[in-house]
Amino acid sequence: MTPTNRVAIVTGASRGIGAAIARRLAHDGLTVIVNYAGSADAAARLVDEIERSGGRAISCQADVGDPQAVRRMFDAAEAAYGGVDVLVNNAGIMNLAPLAQADDASFDQTIAVNLKGTFNGLREAAKRLRDGGRIVNFSSSVVGLYQPGYGVYAASKAAVEALTHILAKELGPRGITVNAVAPGPVATELFLSGKDQATLDRITQMNPLGRLGEVDDIAGVVALLVGPDGGWINGQILRANGGVV
Repeated sequence: MTPTNRVAIVTGASRGIGAAIARRLAHDGLTVIVNYAGSADAAARLVDEIERSGGRAISCQADVGDPQAVRRMFDAAEAAYGGVDVLVNNAGIMNLAPLAQADDASFDQTIAVNLKGTFNGLREAAKRLRDGGRIVNFSSSVVGLYQPGYGVYAASKAAVEALTHILAKELGPRGITVNAVAPGPVATELFLSGKDQATLDRITQMNPLGRLGEVDDIAGVVALLVGPDGGWINGQILRANGGVV
């Protein structure tokens, strides 16, 4: 681990893919702001784990759907470390239902977190990221699979992809890259919950590599995009899914 002076905000970082990204970026020498919405204990444990491993991290509560909360999160990062270089917009939710059965509350919540939450982070980062910074958004490989039941979720992620392409052009003159990672099925606690073995076997068999993704698979892609070898990748959607689509 070689410490750097680069500072990264990772949203939704208290568990799952977000936690793996925070660990990996800290291992790569970045100082990490571990954002969480409600899992304060999990975020605190992750910060302690990173620091015991020789990294640097603090936790910061913020509902990404609240623009004032996102602004305060950037304020806290700047107060603690002088600036922000990387934003990873990982926070998201997934409510599934056929369109005919999708209710207004579920639709509004999905858009508030997945789209408005990403927008809030992007708007703040566009104003405050240091030149040469990196932004990584999160889409999903369901934008490509178009599976029944995923309509609202896929729509929210397709909008994130559009924001990614446009902001890459807007921030390019400052040397800031903007990309998105679009994972396929990943073996997180959230994904595995409620699925029987037959369902998991069917999903696994869809993948040419014959397995589900792991959180570290996705963290490695993010590390590439924000690291020294990722500087020429810009305005792209990387489908990190083992070839499922």
